[in-house]
Amino acid sequence: MQLMMFLVFVCVGTFPAVISGPGVEVVVEEDSDAVLPCSLSTEESSTAQVFDWRKDESQKEVFFYDSGIHYNNGRIGQDEQFRGRVSHYEDQLMNGNASIKIHNTKVADSGIYRCIFPKLDPIQTFYVELVVERLLRDRSGEIPGASKPSITVLDATKDWSLLQCEVHGASPEPKVQLQDGSGNILPAEERRGRYYVTLNITVTKTDRYLCVLTQEEISHQSRAETFVFISGAGNTTDRNVGVGIGVVVVVVVVVVVVVVVVLVKLRQIKKKKKLSGPTGPEAEQNSNGLEMGTLMTPETNNSHSTAQNGLMTLTTVSELEDMC
Repeated sequence: MQLMMFLVFVCVGTFPAVISGPGVEVVVEEDSDAVLPCSLSTEESSTAQVFDWRKDESQKEVFFYDSGIHYNNGRIGQDEQFRGRVSHYEDQLMNGNASIKIHNTKVADSGIYRCIFPKLDPIQTFYVELVVERLLRDRSGEIPGASKPSITVLDATKDWSLLQCEVHGASPEPKVQLQDGSGNILPAEERRGRYYVTLNITVTKTDRYLCVLTQEEISHQSRAETFVFISGAGNTTDRNVGVGIGVVVVVVVVVVVVVVVVLVKLRQIKKKKKLSGPTGPEAEQNSNGLEMGTLMTPETNNSHSTAQNGLMTLTTVSELEDMC
């Protein structure tokens, strides 16, 4: 609708122009880039042409190109709002493409833009409506009335904590919520004044808690958070974890004790065997040897030697007789 009204304003004779084609609407999100299209229908080269981009009735200078000279390479006169944020498509000029790109768009960039070829006969003008949609983000310090919340622990025991979420100086009136770490909205006791909101809640679970402020009218959202640890019996998760750890410790201690006892017993048995000496066949053989050594007296040894000599003599005489 805004584009149509502007076209009517142009057509009643503010300046002579030929409107080439219908107006185009471009919608982008804040902080993104916006491409505003403008091309000659004949697709003739725009390299040696002059084209001028202006905004709204105030005719703010957005981008001006004249046969290779423009605001980004030395030409002066660009409006401060667009300085350093507008570029064109150098490699597309030969195809008649005079489109521009506005970088990092702001809500203030919304409006009607004109792409004018002033040296054509007749003058050709293209219209583009740019709509920059606000993002819901933290605008505190950027917009008056965009407040920041706070969250504090007022009181606590081992079983619960009392939290307070506060917002001061908020205008327009904000929506304030308390949420847990999963984003669930928690029921809380609320008090409101003209420019402040206070929420109180008692929590019984270890978790991360957030105080979230939203002001839709100015697209402002801010949050504060805190971490609460509940150590009491009501904290079943922590209790179960503690029990599990205790069981593991007991099992490990028992295993270590059993291993130590077994090792001590084995060492005692080995030491006892060394002190008692050899057993079995080896011990029996040694015993027999000792008995024989006891029975073999010197006289017995001499008799045994004489008998052996006699046998040797007899053997020698018998050999001699055989030889004869």
